[in-house]
Amino acid sequence: MSKSPSPTPTGKPLKVFGPLLAVLAIAIIAIGARFALMPTGTGGAAAIGGPFALVDDRGETLTNETFAGRFMLIYFGYTYCPDVCPTSLGEMAAALDRLPEDQLARIAPIFISVDPERDTPALIGDYARAFHPLLIGLTGSPAQIATVTKAYKVYFKKVEQEAGAPYLVDHSSVTYLMGPDGRFITHFSHGTSPEEMAARLSKILADTPS
Repeated sequence: MSKSPSPTPTGKPLKVFGPLLAVLAIAIIAIGARFALMPTGTGGAAAIGGPFALVDDRGETLTNETFAGRFMLIYFGYTYCPDVCPTSLGEMAAALDRLPEDQLARIAPIFISVDPERDTPALIGDYARAFHPLLIGLTGSPAQIATVTKAYKVYFKKVEQEAGAPYLVDHSSVTYLMGPDGRFITHFSHGTSPEEMAARLSKILADTPS
């Protein structure tokens, strides 16, 4: 007895999944746009970094030239950050404490605010030193912060909360290492252990004559 032919696909499943696929495609594009702002590795990243002028807790203007001849270890965040910033700055501080004094002297660890509306010079200075005595807190006008974040390809966006709750700032969490000449060397992703960060920093400094 012959079998009935298998039913021919009608195309209806495609109609069902079509909208879902479209939503996924949009989400992937959005995520890709955000991560396109972040560095992907060492070398070949000449577009990362550039001139900046910001203010420290003494009210003095510091520029990229202030740190010429030293390695800049830079993290962008804000003092009201509930979790990511404290974790990243704690990891940075622990890594710095693992370096020998001669190498530590060649590094300028810097914390730059992405929330100039609330992060006054005094506030960010005290906040930075709470993590490490050498950590320099810098802030500035919205225009100054816009300039430095654009130069370093930093993503950040103000996120309003429910009425009465303080706003948050969604931001990329990357620690940049810039060379004594101001050029980008490498970056450390959020979650890099202090041991790994210290080992990588130590090797780079050892390989770079002072």
